[in-house]
Amino acid sequence: MKSFRPKLAKRAVRIGTALLLTALTFGSSYVTYAKTKTEAPLSKTPEAIYKVQTNQKVVALTFDISWGEKSPGPILDILAQKHVDKATFFLSGPWVLHHQEIAKRIKSMGFEIGSHGYMHKNYSEFSEGWIREQVQKADASLQEVLNVKTRLIRTPNGDFNKQVLSTLHSMGYSTIQWNTDSLDWMNPGVEAIKNRVLTRVVPGDIILMHASDSCKQTHLALPAVIDGLREKGYRFATVTELVKGAATHSTVQ
Repeated sequence: MKSFRPKLAKRAVRIGTALLLTALTFGSSYVTYAKTKTEAPLSKTPEAIYKVQTNQKVVALTFDISWGEKSPGPILDILAQKHVDKATFFLSGPWVLHHQEIAKRIKSMGFEIGSHGYMHKNYSEFSEGWIREQVQKADASLQEVLNVKTRLIRTPNGDFNKQVLSTLHSMGYSTIQWNTDSLDWMNPGVEAIKNRVLTRVVPGDIILMHASDSCKQTHLALPAVIDGLREKGYRFATVTELVKGAATHSTVQ
């Protein structure tokens, strides 16, 4: 009688090898997925974050950029000269695509990056589908150029309503507003920008500034703003660090 053991053994080896390859492939896919999976929003419910409740003198400097290439460089130079290594930049998708080297410099300096959407239009005026499309396009731009998947967003003009907040939260985003508006976008003068920030700042503040070319005085006021905050005893944190370190003050207006 012929023995079938050798054939069975060979078949078992082939099956075992196939199963092993399948397991390795699945495992590799799972690891890739685990690395790229979107983290949960900073807040548990849809809300806009303006500041945090804390007794510590810590603030988040934030800069929005939607257009231009002249202002970002001087602002980044000042942050480096003043040894400010914690700040958050909200970048629009088209700006990142058109000014890739500047965007990469922001990332290389270690600053936190958030989304500023794609088209600079008020989200509250559009449908949920349009909002999702805009955010996804901005997200694709940040990932393509910077390999960044952020969970922070500041909507264009800071505009939102309940639908906007709910949609962004369902996409894994935290909507970041501000408690102190420097009004640098109005170009009111260097002293006016400095005084507005230094007279309004509170512990846990999120401070709004801009690095778009339309804001021509930000880089001139920034050194005095930084020095003044430090003289008051403040230190700097990213938005994520600030929010994770204390309770948020938010709204769903």
